[in-house]
Amino acid sequence: MNARSGIDGALREAIAARYRAVRALTQQLAEPLSAEDQGLQSMPDASPTKWHLAHTSWFFEALILGPLQPGYTPFDARFHFLFNSYYESLGPRQPRPQRGLISRPGCDEIRRYRAHVDAAMQCFIAGCDAAVWEGARPLVELGLNHEQQHQELILTDIKHALSMNAFDPAYLTIAPPAAGSAPALAWCDFPSGQVMIGHDGADFAFDNEGPRHAVLLSPYRLASRPVTCGEYLDFIADGGYARAGLWLSDGWAQVCEQGWQAPLYWRREGAGEWSQFTLHGRRPVATDEPVCHVSFYEAAAYAAWADARLPTEQEWEAAVAGLPVAGHWLEAAALQPRPAPAGPGLQQAFGDVWEWTRSAYDPYPGFRPLPGAAAEYNGKFMVGQLVLRGGSCASPSGHLRASYRNFFPPAARWQFSGIRLARDP
Repeated sequence: MNARSGIDGALREAIAARYRAVRALTQQLAEPLSAEDQGLQSMPDASPTKWHLAHTSWFFEALILGPLQPGYTPFDARFHFLFNSYYESLGPRQPRPQRGLISRPGCDEIRRYRAHVDAAMQCFIAGCDAAVWEGARPLVELGLNHEQQHQELILTDIKHALSMNAFDPAYLTIAPPAAGSAPALAWCDFPSGQVMIGHDGADFAFDNEGPRHAVLLSPYRLASRPVTCGEYLDFIADGGYARAGLWLSDGWAQVCEQGWQAPLYWRREGAGEWSQFTLHGRRPVATDEPVCHVSFYEAAAYAAWADARLPTEQEWEAAVAGLPVAGHWLEAAALQPRPAPAGPGLQQAFGDVWEWTRSAYDPYPGFRPLPGAAAEYNGKFMVGQLVLRGGSCASPSGHLRASYRNFFPPAARWQFSGIRLARDP
């Protein structure tokens, strides 16, 4: 069977079509931004939009085309230094806090770079030898899922950058959908017992989602929906940011050092009135929306104030097993959490806001990183971070699943991170 015939050819075309769709969405996310916008780096943890556009192309070039496509000519060999993220095995790189200094190449040249890589990847997918394709296909899937992660980062990073502008410029000028009403919070009970955790099946998953393994859970309860902005306002009004007893020690240090008084992007406009900066510009806080842009420290303090706790990632995954992976995603263009729908059981398990868990980002029993340079993708970050679950309104649809493990340091606030409470019976 040759590379273009039968089942193999159909599979390759399906992957090539998915490649085109993912790459087109990434470029679409940059379209509302000026060249000046795309060069902004507002803090060391964020990256300029044009860096994301180039880095996601670098990934395919450095991990697939360079090693596996005979005769491949890089668009510009200097880009290997500029757009490597953290792969020590692939050589030196531009320091992360200095990505905003890459004024050249400009946006037009980066678009040409993407087109160069895209053309080469389409030829590679369609025509590489079957033996090469067997090893390359998992890397192509990894590259596409990697790019989807950067689609969310493009939005969260530009939101932070635009929030630094005194005039609160909007990323999208179209009006967001009108906010509805959130149902009353209820509690969902889950039994004790042994459950299986981790990815299971032949579909794509990151290496940190496995191996699948058994865990023993005690009985627990989860809130039916995430905490709303209105409920979080009650925490603020009750002196939540002034009561050291509610906070973990490191969290209280952050409150004191950073002057936290509310979630990131919130601003007090008058007596009891709050606004929040969104990707649609600044607008009043909508009390029925899930609260977002809170750190793990804030989530844990709120849980203590509410006489509750945060769920473990094992509790979270066991609770959502069997639920459809459906929610408000990036493609809906709301780019802001929406109020939970009414209904029984858990609501908004996926989409809207990432949900902090109480679980450290540690390897599962028997974890082994991917081979080659991809070994650096997840495993080396398994220290000092907390797991978040469920995805957000900036996550692309089709990217998430119940076993998906996101992770950030406990003080991080610029992601769409929110709170779901847990309790013991």
